[in-house]
Amino acid sequence: MSIERPKNSFVIRTNKTEPARYAVRSRVGCKYVQGRRLPQNGPVIGHIDTEARIFVPLSPESENVSNTTFLASTRVSQYETVDLKDWANVILADRVFKPVLEDLKRFYEIHDAIQIYVIALLRVCCKGVKDYELQEAYQTSFVSELYPKVALSKNTVSTFLKNIGKACSRIILFMQDRVKNVKADHHLLIDGTLKSNESRINSLSDYSRKALKKGTKDISVMYAFDLELKEPICSKCYPGNMLDLTAYEDFITENNITQGIIVGDKGFPSSGAKSAFMNNKNLHFINPLKRDAKIIKDLKLYEYSGTLSNNEYILYKKEFDKEGNKWLYSFKDLSLFAVEEKDYLHRVNKNNKFSAEKYEEKRKEFGTIVLETDLDLSPEIAFNSYNSRWEIELVMRYYKHACDFDETRVHDDYSVLGSEFCDFLSSLLTYKLINYFDECELFNTMTYKKIMKHLERAKKVNLPNKGWTLRKISKNLEDILIKLGLLDIQKAPKKRRGRPKKNNVE
Repeated sequence: MSIERPKNSFVIRTNKTEPARYAVRSRVGCKYVQGRRLPQNGPVIGHIDTEARIFVPLSPESENVSNTTFLASTRVSQYETVDLKDWANVILADRVFKPVLEDLKRFYEIHDAIQIYVIALLRVCCKGVKDYELQEAYQTSFVSELYPKVALSKNTVSTFLKNIGKACSRIILFMQDRVKNVKADHHLLIDGTLKSNESRINSLSDYSRKALKKGTKDISVMYAFDLELKEPICSKCYPGNMLDLTAYEDFITENNITQGIIVGDKGFPSSGAKSAFMNNKNLHFINPLKRDAKIIKDLKLYEYSGTLSNNEYILYKKEFDKEGNKWLYSFKDLSLFAVEEKDYLHRVNKNNKFSAEKYEEKRKEFGTIVLETDLDLSPEIAFNSYNSRWEIELVMRYYKHACDFDETRVHDDYSVLGSEFCDFLSSLLTYKLINYFDECELFNTMTYKKIMKHLERAKKVNLPNKGWTLRKISKNLEDILIKLGLLDIQKAPKKRRGRPKKNNVE
């Protein structure tokens, strides 16, 4: 069977069954072995289509094969190149996230670092992408142009995430390195969230306090958010049945948090990490107390001494607890008081359980918050420090909804740790994008979700003889890309109305 093929090539059969398949390999020269001149074989450059009786090259770069011949001789189902790819969202994400890749290279071999980085990037740019969909998302986005030849098949990703988890000490070192960016006057917001995990083979999955409502097992993910840097700093996974109080000190110790002001909620009392605060003089806390705490009654914290200078509708009282060596701040927000009182009356009247005695007792607590701290602060600073905790609620909301990370989708302990590390990096990228969108003043008219949807529409196509070219886009999208610095369009200056001035020639 004589079929025309490139010069300096030979044909080999690649199977023993019928129909026969033939590969075409190139000759790349020869070498001398013990005085004998032997041909040296090169890579496979194509195959023989026995039905069409033609040579089909692997790529247009194969010897003596033109681009037209390559396209004409290759079926669409065998054409591996993607000519239309997502561009704007990937380019912007890579631009703001690139320093994190350099951080990863300090703890991981360069190819592993790029693979972790690309997975995190795709989980943000392709919201809700599953691990088995990563390869297609990679091939259809500009990530494959920025970081070519990254292996992301289903089995490869599964094995890779498990190996990341097995080397969990590197994750810890990476988190500890990020914590070094926290300064003594920075506010660290710490909170936890539950993620569904129904695996039967890992030790993290268990019934949490919300199991009756959800009906599923969970894992717990704890996060620290730096209010001044406006980004997540570190995270760690815990069993779903572990209380925040139990994990509190372990989280601080393992991530080597030695300075800053930790602002927690009622699940993170200072007593839960007592030794961590005692051993680190630059580490401080601001925590709320439960409304039925005994010390509130002992120090008469619901008997207020004045109003805040920056808000006349918030009452306050400040006292020092000598026994606990800490300051107590009590606040009563009158607007919140009205809301809570209204909700309480609606609830008790609905059930016909109104009690005047109980109402008067509860009325003292409506709209109140009592804080404990080891810092001597003004009431205004103490109140504003705790009031900033809504930021961590946004982090958890973006983590679960903007990134679609409400369940783990993996099974064993190692895979959970590896996948959650990539999720942490994705949430970090999300906040870097949020900060950049805020700098560009895009949030004045759009939400994060809407901006990302717009960026998905800006694609590039690989045109013949022209290369990658941005598709025609709307004026609105063009303005967004200009604001984000992705397009630099030089507009011609407007001509002045009227006739041009005549040149006076003497």
